[in-house]
Amino acid sequence: MALMDTQRFVPASGLALATKPLIAAVTAVISWNDTRMTRNALSKLTSRELEDIGIIPGDIDLIGR
Repeated sequence: MALMDTQRFVPASGLALATKPLIAAVTAVISWNDTRMTRNALSKLTSRELEDIGIIPGDIDLIGR
């Protein structure tokens, strides 16, 4: 059996270091939007539907975090 390593080390260039804050900001916005969409979707469910998936209405905010 052969093993092939597909990961390569790429040293951080000036451009890569300059884009880190931008990437972090975009990642934070994506995460915030995912949380917002999840809360909205769960808020539209009835108590019975929430019970079917194993949560109660009071858990919606905790799940978003």
